[in-house]
Parts: sequence; structure tokens; C-alpha cells
Amino acid sequence: MKKKLLLIITMAVMLLLAACGNVNEKSGDSEKKVLRAGSTAQSYPNGYEEDGKLVGFDVEVFEKIAENLGYDVEWVKTDFAGLMGQLETGKIDTVANFVAVTEERKAKYNFSEPYAYAGATIVTNKDNDYDSLDDLKGKTVSGVLGSNNVVNLENFDPEIIAKTYETRDGAMNDAINNRVDGYVNSKSSLIAEIEKGDLPLKFVGDPFVYEDVSFPFAKTEDGEKLAEAFNAEIKKLREDGTLTELSKKYFAGEDITVKE
Repeated sequence: MKKKLLLIITMAVMLLLAACGNVNEKSGDSEKKVLRAGSTAQSYPNGYEEDGKLVGFDVEVFEKIAENLGYDVEWVKTDFAGLMGQLETGKIDTVANFVAVTEERKAKYNFSEPYAYAGATIVTNKDNDYDSLDDLKGKTVSGVLGSNNVVNLENFDPEIIAKTYETRDGAMNDAINNRVDGYVNSKSSLIAEIEKGDLPLKFVGDPFVYEDVSFPFAKTEDGEKLAEAFNAEIKKLREDGTLTELSKKYFAGEDITVKE
């Protein structure tokens, strides 16, 4: 009986140790910090694919901050409207895709401090005679579905007809080929696009609105903590010149991390 009892106790201890080992392994896995970030992967030079790798200004800024905070990054790629929808449902932690801060969005998300500034601007085919925004009244201007550039355009001048596309390429190509009269996007992105592709586009007037560009997080306690952590890192990157360096790298020498 004593031998049987000893055997039972020994087996029980072994099972308990094995169970503890499994718990520790699972606990170790759960402690690995991962941030799921969204990008359209079609927004040059903010986030785009090059040789099978996601690169760009927003991508580098985000990955630098995540690295400094001890996070691995898992990228989720879809159209802009889809990204914002996934953020609302908690499927991703944030969007690193030149997201402009608006009153409507502030009601939905916890935003970090701005890491850049965007001036909404319209371009047209260089052969067109449009020289001012007034020339585009009654004309059609393309933009990306879900982007704040389109909302700002509609608010700025309802007489300019906005036509939305799921991708930036579709919206821009129709402007290049005169299937629409213009294309709205941030001035900095347009400068980079035109220079990279030597595109037959010209600016129509000056930016009609400037906005802060930040990382949005969920309206939760965790989202608030992430925003605060990002704020501290954005401040460091601004002070040590990293933000300016990355901006000039991707935006043809332009520093979009300071207001004009």
C-alpha cells in the first residue's frame, strides 16, 4: 500500500510540474508585445510595397516608435475605409496611413500627438487651364474613399463634385488621363508622387486646409495608454531630428513635420 501511495504521489507531482511548465510557456507567449497596425500599402510615400516589403514615411515612423517601446509590428493591409472600420471593431490597434485628426474622429478615437501636418491640395493635368480653385466649380475632382481630403473638399466648396475611389492609384490615374478634372490629396504626398513618376500634373492654387496627422487608437484604457506612450516617443523623435530626417527622405526634401 505504501508503494502504491508513493507511486500515486510521484505521478501527481510530475503532472503538476508538467502543467506548471505549460502555463509558463503560454504565459511567456502572451507576454510578447505585438501591435497590429493598418496600412493601405498603396499610399506613396506614406506606406507602399517595394521589393515585397512595406516601406514609407508613416511605416518608418511607426516601426521606430514600436521598436523603442518594445513591440513587434504586425501589418494589416486593406483600403483606407476598411482600416478605419477594423480599428473601430478592435481588429487592429492603430492605423499608420497619414490619418488626419478631425472633430468627428476625435469622438471615436484616442489620437497621439501629431507627427506631421497635411495641407489638402488639388492637382490637375498640366494641359488644363485650371489655375485657381474657383476654376473647378462644377467640375469633378477625384479622391480616396474614406479619406478626410474628400470631406474637406466637400465642406470647402460644395460646387466642386467629389468622385471617390477605393485606391489612390485609381483616383490619380483618372486625373492624369483627364477622366476627371482634378485629384485631391495632401500637398506633401502629391509633391513626392509627381517627382517620382514625373507625372503630367500641376497644382491648382494653394492648400485649402491644413490638418494634424496622428496615430488613432481605440477609445479604451489600453488605447489611451498607447497614445500616451506614443506621445513620449514622438516628442523624442522630433527633438532628435528623426522626424525631420524621415520627412526629407520621403517628401523630396520637404519637412512636413512642422507647420508652414
